[in-house]
Amino acid sequence: MRQSTPMELRMGAAREGRLSLPGLPRMLTSEHPLPWLLPLTAMLLVFTVYPLIYNIWLSFHEYVPFKRALVPVGTDNWARLLADERFWGAMGTTFLYFFVVLGIELVLGIALAMLLDSDAPGYGLLRSLLTLTLVIPPAITGMMFLLMEDAQFGVLTWALQGIGLLSPDTPILATPSTALAGVMLADIWQWTPFMVLIVLAGLRSLPPEPYEAAMLDGAGPWMIFRKITLPLLSKVLAVAILIRGIDLFRVFDYMFVMTSGGPGTSTYTLSLYAWQQTFSFIQWGYGATLSLVTLALILILANLFIWISKVRW
Repeated sequence: MRQSTPMELRMGAAREGRLSLPGLPRMLTSEHPLPWLLPLTAMLLVFTVYPLIYNIWLSFHEYVPFKRALVPVGTDNWARLLADERFWGAMGTTFLYFFVVLGIELVLGIALAMLLDSDAPGYGLLRSLLTLTLVIPPAITGMMFLLMEDAQFGVLTWALQGIGLLSPDTPILATPSTALAGVMLADIWQWTPFMVLIVLAGLRSLPPEPYEAAMLDGAGPWMIFRKITLPLLSKVLAVAILIRGIDLFRVFDYMFVMTSGGPGTSTYTLSLYAWQQTFSFIQWGYGATLSLVTLALILILANLFIWISKVRW
């Protein structure tokens, strides 16, 4: 039997965590998972667990300006939340924004992905151009659409008035019935390419055999899409819906830049309302309560969707 060389013995000892390599600390040459998990665990404790615990504690207190201190208020913030009509209005606006924008982005994402699923010259460039909107900060996108929807010189306002969909005395962002739709346009423009790219990746991974069999059986394009493409893309679409849904439910940037919640309260969302209570009215406890409710709703809806769609991580 061949005897191991000294180098092989040293490397085997290093792999077993019994010997440190020269010049490196012992913990960096160990295969034990604890040294590698400690930095991530510390980050989670500092940036996730501690803020959550502090937020829960803060929801049972309130800042008193003339005392310059937080005083315990028990469950007053939670009782106030249940009786706050503006909170319920913000929740309704958030759910409306969530379902409408998610539905439009999903439909447009699937349609555009089907159109761009080709290897013909130029399609690769079109697919790469889709990423440009994703690198623009949402606040900048909101400012762009604020200018484009301006009642006097906005290009979108001019176009909608030109085709008869908008009257000159109906400014988009200053009319309660159209302000939310004006904000939705910015979100849809920026994040539909995200859905397109995810669906495209799913389309490129589909096996060709089911399509060949369907074509031999004489199935039409709509039948193939409904019976083959959508079922095979179900998991990809579920992940895309989950990611975008969580992001949509905490939308803040567009409302803050474009309308500040107005006119009136027609574009108030839960995130914007929590920010206003915390930083504008200096009601830190009530703002913490609103943010905790938003977090609870996101967790409930996300886990319910995961259970319904049977997504496995």
